[in-house]
Amino acid sequence: MFVIIGLIVVLGAVLAGYSMEGGQIGVLLHPLPAEGTIIFGAALGSFLVTNPMPVIKSVAGSIMLPLKGSPYNKAVYMEALMMQYEVYVNIKKGGLLALEQDVNDPHNSAIFKKYPTFTHNHHAMDFYCDSMRLLINGSAKMDEIDQAMEADLDVHHAGAAVPGAALAEMGDGFPAFGIVAAVMGVVVTMGFLDQPPNVIGGKVGAALVGTFLGILLAYGIVKPLAKNIEQVLHNEAWYYNMLRAGLTAFGNGAAPVTAVEFARRNIPHADRPGSGELEEVVRQIKPR
Repeated sequence: MFVIIGLIVVLGAVLAGYSMEGGQIGVLLHPLPAEGTIIFGAALGSFLVTNPMPVIKSVAGSIMLPLKGSPYNKAVYMEALMMQYEVYVNIKKGGLLALEQDVNDPHNSAIFKKYPTFTHNHHAMDFYCDSMRLLINGSAKMDEIDQAMEADLDVHHAGAAVPGAALAEMGDGFPAFGIVAAVMGVVVTMGFLDQPPNVIGGKVGAALVGTFLGILLAYGIVKPLAKNIEQVLHNEAWYYNMLRAGLTAFGNGAAPVTAVEFARRNIPHADRPGSGELEEVVRQIKPR
């Protein structure tokens, strides 16, 4: 919602100010198809040349994120905390091997199926279950498991930063391509020097629309959207860190309720459930 409002404010303020100075909207609209074709076409072509196919796909998959917003809210975090508590309390009751089948086949796990937001987040579920598997198998010490989680998160976060960075780089090119469009407009104008001043002025004005459009697209639309994508994907890092903190605390010997408290402390304040609220919810969870 705020993204749409922001874009409307940007375009509305620019066009309103232009109109207040006596500008006519038709003067902008007339050269827009040609100038837009040059700018958008050149920017898209440059983007395709710069980025390999996986990056192009990641940008395409992330382009709607500013409109959707971050999926990680208080309810999602609370569900993940409840899931962790149930996992840990069952391990405390039945031992590590009691959860072996659950982490090996989480989609058919009686525990994990209670928490659909978590199971539908395939990357997060793989991250958590792969780490739990190391703990259950006893194939690694807790500090080694934590190092493995850190390496996994570094790779994931680096990949998550790619779409926003690629789109921002594309935005950086719009002003330059706007100048290209303006120069080509000036070249066209050179063929009309024998015409009356109003005709020449119209051609120069049309050429300058390219510069205007390139700068507006870069700093009013594309780069803000790229920053928004970056921030939405950054919110995912908090979710993974929350899972890591809970598992690490439990693996180091913390009680289930203490482990989920460690996890809760890694949640951003805006979405963090209260300690009393969490305690009241997990108290209702019983081991199977």
